[in-house]
Amino acid sequence: MENSNNTPKLIGALLLGAAVGGALGILFAPAKGSVTRKRISGRSEDLTDAMKEKFNDFLEEIKIEAEAVKGKTHEFMSDHEFIKDGKASKSEKLK
Repeated sequence: MENSNNTPKLIGALLLGAAVGGALGILFAPAKGSVTRKRISGRSEDLTDAMKEKFNDFLEEIKIEAEAVKGKTHEFMSDHEFIKDGKASKSEKLK
């Protein structure tokens, strides 16, 4: 879990590098301007789709981790008698 903070940065850097490399490759390839613009447009749509997919995967991981933390917190609170009948007890918190 310690390296998960760098995951979004790494994914972003890889996608940005792929986009820049793809755009430069297309720009330096011999083709008509209209063909080149269509290629760039198509590649940018592909990149956008890939970024959306990676972002959705990242959000799903966050949701899973949040649920795990929520469960562990509830378990801790229950084990230490902070929660009785599903409600937090102020008097138990003070002990």
